[in-house]
This record gives sequence, structure tokens and C-alpha cells, in this order.
Amino acid sequence: SGVRRPASGLWHTACSLSANPILSMNPVQLSIFANRLAGICDEMGALLRASALSPNIKDRLDLSCALFDAAGQLCAQAAHIPVHLGSMAYAMADLVEQRDWADGDLLVVNDPYLGGTHLPDVTVVAPVLVADELIGFAVTRAHHANIGAHSPGSMPVSRTLEEEGLVIAPQWLKRRGDWQLPLCRRLAGLDGPGPLPVDVPRFADFAAQASSCLAGARRLAELAGERGTAWVATAMEALNLYGERRMRQRLAMLRDGVYRFRDWMDDDGQGHRDIAIAVTLTVAGERAHLDFGDSAGQVDGNINCPLSVAAAAAYYCFRCLLPDDAPSCAGLFRPITLEAPEGSLVNARRPGAVAAGNVETSSRIVDVVLGALAQAEPEAIPAASQGTMNNLAMGEGGERPWDYYETMAGGTGGHALGPGVSAVHSHMTNTLNTPIESLEEHYPLRVWRYRLRRGSGGDGHHRGGDGIERELEFLAPARFTLLTERRYHPPWGLAGGADGAMGENRLNGAPLPAKVSAQANPGDRLLLASPGGGGYGPKDDHQGWR
Repeated sequence: SGVRRPASGLWHTACSLSANPILSMNPVQLSIFANRLAGICDEMGALLRASALSPNIKDRLDLSCALFDAAGQLCAQAAHIPVHLGSMAYAMADLVEQRDWADGDLLVVNDPYLGGTHLPDVTVVAPVLVADELIGFAVTRAHHANIGAHSPGSMPVSRTLEEEGLVIAPQWLKRRGDWQLPLCRRLAGLDGPGPLPVDVPRFADFAAQASSCLAGARRLAELAGERGTAWVATAMEALNLYGERRMRQRLAMLRDGVYRFRDWMDDDGQGHRDIAIAVTLTVAGERAHLDFGDSAGQVDGNINCPLSVAAAAAYYCFRCLLPDDAPSCAGLFRPITLEAPEGSLVNARRPGAVAAGNVETSSRIVDVVLGALAQAEPEAIPAASQGTMNNLAMGEGGERPWDYYETMAGGTGGHALGPGVSAVHSHMTNTLNTPIESLEEHYPLRVWRYRLRRGSGGDGHHRGGDGIERELEFLAPARFTLLTERRYHPPWGLAGGADGAMGENRLNGAPLPAKVSAQANPGDRLLLASPGGGGYGPKDDHQGWR
């Protein structure tokens, strides 16, 4: 007929939907709708960053924002923290069902065994209602450096969940527009009755999350006001069907087969070393199945993780196979299934400690899933990135208490098209390092060294990216905790490339373990040297250094 059709799968999806009037949408409508939802998530993130007080949120951007439909299915997310959003997508339906939602409600939760990740990551959920009809949810998740653990930064070398801080089961932060004062004061670290703690810095980030959620809810309600609630529900389902089709098309491009990969966690901080994470990936047509049955059992230390965190890491790997224009929605993950024995490292039982599972074990799950995918489509997968978030938590009580937490950048793996990237946060973290000016302004710390760790990337036809060196001097007594990985097992190279350099932790020049809590005195210097990424392909004499 001479009509030019879009090259993407969007047209074909829309045509297949047109047979069902309930789900009929043309490609332009669907694209505009997807971008409007993504824009709402971006606006939520910008508001949260602008209104928060802690450097964790306003500087490091340890936050995530998303929109869900009325059944708790992910429909859109901003490009924030993969481990936050993947775990929310996995567990949101259980959080929102069978609740009497009302306008002005806010639900808060951080329980890792009920849809959270680890205790510092607190989730706030706002329903979106139009004329008393529930059409969806606006959700934020953000990292709080003080969630009530005895260890500063609330990232201790722990053995049980209770040692890691305040466990918040799903409950109302606001009910019908009214703050729930007993809970608000508890979140602010205050005892007994009293007014809303709006002037308490520890509560300010909760208020910022609330504002962000309510703003997102208003925007989605405005969209429903323009087009109607039925149209929005139809569009959300059409978007997820399109996402599912895109993933099925991508999985069909992989070689069918059974692929296995194994890697190791350094230790659990409680004396256990070389802890295995193994996956068996089965690719069959348009579906993929991940079986973690050969992974280690639950351990005494805090590198355990709930199944929702393992799912987040696995989903992230498959999301990376798709181009940027694929919508970030629940439909992407429908063709992917996974299983892991209950009581294992990647499907822990309460009250197992999980503080490092969310950050370190999730990173290793990414490594093993990518290692398996590299066998199904070798040129699509890079060598291992640094494989750790290099977690540093510190602070002190007393008259002027302070808590600080950050993760640190490293190198990414080389790949078939070029070298890895140096000094970036990779995979399950998507945060930034706190700027030196902000760090020294807020805390009794001085930054002595912050530079590339040159030569730490693995050699190969395409080198891995380099890690960083970050050295801090304590200007006052403080307690610090390190939860790090890749100190004993290097990031692997791929296709003949060399491994990246392992990371190092040092206090006044003396080596420290991968996971440790210790006291620092004024004048002490703590150095973290992050791992480099693995190299890709055998060394080519003509390639040379980047």
C-alpha cells in the first residue's frame, strides 16, 4: 500500500493486539505512553534528590523510582539502581494485594524477606486513585545510612538480621493523609510520644521519599484524567505485552542449550572462605530458566540474600541484552524463570543476615549469569567487571553523632567491541562517589588520594577498565566497617583475556580483610583500591595500552 512501517517490533506487537479491542493501541500511542511513564519516574527521582538531606541520596544518588499497575506489575522505572528495581518488580504484587488502599496512603517497608533488599534500603509506596478507583502505584526506594544498627552506617559485619537495624514490616507511614506519629518518631530515632519530627535530619529523607511518591501519584492521576482510567489500564497491559514480546524475540536469538558457570564469594566475614555461586542456564526457544541449585547453602555471615535480590540480579543481566528503547517493565521478565533451594546463599531464610547480600552477592550473581550467557552468545557479553561495591560505612556517636556510607567505583570488563571503562559503578550499583567537597564538608574526614589505579584492568585484545584508589584520613575517632569482595578471587577475563587485579584494603599501610569492622583514631588513613575489569580476547601486540 506504500505505507512505511516502523522497523522495530513495536509495529508487529500493535498489529497483534489489534485483534483484541481491549488491548488495541497503535505504535505511536504506545511509544508516547511509555515515555510519559518514564518521564514521571525521572521527575520523581529529581524531586527526591532535591529534597533529601543526606549525601547518600542527594550526592551518591542511592535511590530508585518506579510506577506499577493496580496489580503490582512494574510498568516503568527510571535508570536508577538495578538491584532496587528488579527486587521491587519481583515482590511488589505481594506488598499491595489485599490492602484497603485510600487516597493519601503511604506504605513503608524495608524487610528483606517481604520485598526489601537490605535494611538501609527503605521502600515507600503511594497508591494512585482516580474517583476512588485504584489504577496503580508510585514507589521510591532509597538508602538510609542510619537505620538503627549499633554499627555506624548500618552495614555491620553481622550474623542475624536483627543486628543490622530496624526491621520495618509493611505498615502505614501515612494513612488517609495523616502521618502515623509513633512510627515516624521511631524512624527518626526518637522515643515516646510527641509531634512530627520534621526538624530531625534522620527523618528528612523519609519525608523526601513521601513527597516524591505523592508527586508521582499526582502525575499518573493527571494522565488518567486526560485519557481515562480504562485507557491507562489498557496501555499498561499493552506495554507489558510488548515488553514480553521483545524479550522473547531476544531469547530466540540465543543458541539453545544448557550452560553452566561457577564463581566464588571471597568470604562471609565469619571465617568461611571460597563460597560458591553456581548457575545452570537453560535456553529453549523463547524462554530461559536459571537454576541455582548447586550454589552454597546459607552462611553465618551477612552475604546471604533473599530470592528477590537474586531475581533482580538475573533480570538485570537479561535486560542488558536489549537495546535502550525496550520498556523497563514486568513483561520483560515473564519469559525468564529461576529457582534456588530455600536456605541457600541466594534464597536465604529468616533471620539470616543480608546486609552484604544485597550489594556483594548480587554482584557475583551477575557475574555467574553473564558467564553462562557468554556461552550462549559469546560476542554479546563482556568480561567480568569489578564484582564488588567496595562498601564503606563509618561514623561515631557522642555529642555530635554522624553516619556515613558509600560504595566505590572500579573497572568494567573488556568486550568484543572495545576496552572496559575505568572508575565507574557497574552492574547492580548505579550510584556515584560522594564528591570530595561534600564529604569533607559533612564529615570529619579528609581525602588524601582519589585517582585511577592504573594497570589494574586485565590485559587482552581489549583491556579491562582500571579501578580507583581512594584514601581517607580520619580527623576524629570513628568506627568503620568494610564489606568488600574480589580481594581473593579476581574478576575473570573472557575469550582468552587476562583477569583484572584484585582489590585491596589498607589501614595505615597494613592490609585489612575483605570484611572487617575496626576503630580508627585521628590521623589514621584508610585506603581502598578497587578491582579492575577483566580483559577480553588474547593480547594483540598491535593493540598496546589504551
